[in-house]
Amino acid sequence: MSERGRGDCSALDETGRGVRGHGVQRARATTGEWPGGRQDSDGQRRVDVPGRGVPRHVACVMDGNGRWAQRRSLPRTAGHQAAETTVIDIIEAARAAGVEWLSLYAFSTENWNRPGSEIDYLMRLVRRVVRKHATLLLARGIRCRFLGAADPRIPRELAQDFEDLETLTADNRGMTLTVAFDHGGRRDIVEAAKSLIRSGTSAEEVTEQLFAHHLPFSDTPDVDLVIRTSGEQRISNFMLWQVAYAEWIFPEALWPDFRAPDFLACLHTYRRRERRFGGVPPQTNGDTS
Repeated sequence: MSERGRGDCSALDETGRGVRGHGVQRARATTGEWPGGRQDSDGQRRVDVPGRGVPRHVACVMDGNGRWAQRRSLPRTAGHQAAETTVIDIIEAARAAGVEWLSLYAFSTENWNRPGSEIDYLMRLVRRVVRKHATLLLARGIRCRFLGAADPRIPRELAQDFEDLETLTADNRGMTLTVAFDHGGRRDIVEAAKSLIRSGTSAEEVTEQLFAHHLPFSDTPDVDLVIRTSGEQRISNFMLWQVAYAEWIFPEALWPDFRAPDFLACLHTYRRRERRFGGVPPQTNGDTS
């Protein structure tokens, strides 16, 4: 993650205060349970989702916070606040269902065009959420990363919290949670092209695999399933390279109303689809009839 995380970053305890050294060890010994969790003997919560394979990488476009608030005659900020419960619910549902990679679209490069008061609120809210749930994310074995987060307008304290959470959870080997914050798919592609040019790679040497290696977090697998809530059907500049062959599902529920059963229903829908990647089913391959 660029230069972030290379320094001596403080960990975060469950009260949101920074802790160093022994504090990180203390956090690693902490166990926690989000509401509604059922643990097996190994301490992991399980959800039985029958059928063929769970998508390895699921991405969510968390859409509808503003409309949720508007329908209740509340300020837009109330919708963003209500979204926190959904975020935690979906993280837990994905981990329990066996999803290995979960990506959440929290703030785009275009979201800087929103009113300044809303942006300021979002920055404060995200900081509170990160600090509040850091210890539980660690205890659940979830590795956390932030895709983007490069704009100097991001408050320094929030950028530090991002670094701290990445450092705190870096050794986790459970699900990888990627929060796309100040993210733009086009920007990532442009930066990858610049990186290739700076490396002295000739045009003839460029392949899709080599290009992907220059994208941020190049170890991230392609997205298998994208869930965009609120019924809107747009890509919105989200992980453009990684979603090239993703399946898309567009639940009508607004993000603050979206819950674990809705997420699991999306997984079931995904499993009923036949992913062809531009080909045809084996039984019709070569059949010109």
